Amino acid sequence: MTEPLLVLCALAPEAWALRGGDWSGAAGGPPVLARTGMGRRTAGRRAAALLDVGGYGALLIAGFGAAVGPGVRPGEVIVADRVTDAEGRTHPLTAAPALATALEEAGLRAHLGTLRTADHVVRGAERSRLHAEGALAVDMEAAAVLAARAEHVPDLPAAVLAARAEHVPDLPAAVLRVVVDTPERELIRPGTLPAGFRAWRALRAAVPALTAWHRQLNAAPRPPTTPQPSTQPSTLPQEAS
Repeated sequence: MTEPLLVLCALAPEAWALRGGDWSGAAGGPPVLARTGMGRRTAGRRAAALLDVGGYGALLIAGFGAAVGPGVRPGEVIVADRVTDAEGRTHPLTAAPALATALEEAGLRAHLGTLRTADHVVRGAERSRLHAEGALAVDMEAAAVLAARAEHVPDLPAAVLAARAEHVPDLPAAVLRVVVDTPERELIRPGTLPAGFRAWRALRAAVPALTAWHRQLNAAPRPPTTPQPSTQPSTLPQEAS
């Protein structure tokens, strides 16, 4: 049985944009959309609670972000092929190229590269430093959500888990950040995000690409898992609200 997509975002404007997108044809039925709140600690706790419920086909972290170098404009999309944090942890995302391709096919400009998760709003010289270290964009939640995913042990038979040479998260995941501000034009504070109307429209327009990506994942062979509890948070309506 195909399981729904779990979509996590931090802020109300992000949820509004995603909720109003065209989710028709989504694999596994309407996705589960949940807000994590802003910041690493809050997002990590919320993600861990949702992953404990289980029953998802893939995890998508979607929302707004800030570019840290030149060449990226507001409304363009950063698709993370890895997410790093200040402590040196790295979360590789092998499904990223497929998502970037789906976004490009939907008419959106997508950039594939490193996303850095910070615990504060990054400005000025710090952006230049992160760009010099290889980052394309910065956010405040993705690494914490992916850490919760890495720590979540799938509900598999003990013999299957014991046979694994190393724990690899069972849940496919991707991260996309639509650029709201750039080094040339920074936001004054996170609360001004709703003013990024171009980014808001791009996030809503990205929804069909998200469903195409999830369908592609479901078309690929996956190892069998033990059925998960059926209790879910409120699912995302397919009609725009």
